[in-house]
Amino acid sequence: METLRLILLFLHMLGWAALFGGLLVQMRESEKRVNAAMRDGIGLAFVTGLAVVGVLEGGDFATPDHAKIAVKTVIGLILLVLVMANVRKPQIPQGLWAGLLALTTINIAVAVFWSSTHV
Repeated sequence: METLRLILLFLHMLGWAALFGGLLVQMRESEKRVNAAMRDGIGLAFVTGLAVVGVLEGGDFATPDHAKIAVKTVIGLILLVLVMANVRKPQIPQGLWAGLLALTTINIAVAVFWSSTHV
């Protein structure tokens, strides 16, 4: 179970890195858009996040912090909806891009600074 948890956690981090990188690569561009890295990154991050929680709940691990999981899930779901709703648009507003970047940064900060054993 530990190996599965670590693989899922690794993929989860790669997903967040892809989303963050997909946002940052557009920083100097005047026209922002949802790119493949953002789409695939949030998809991977969201699905693997749910899977990690499932493994933690079903395994012999310490009880995960449900408040932290709830916060990360809500932020992740908002990001998933915003990215997928704008994936086919040729460009997105600067404010939406900034909001996506802010929510992504907040979710990563929650993961790092909200102390917890496994999640």
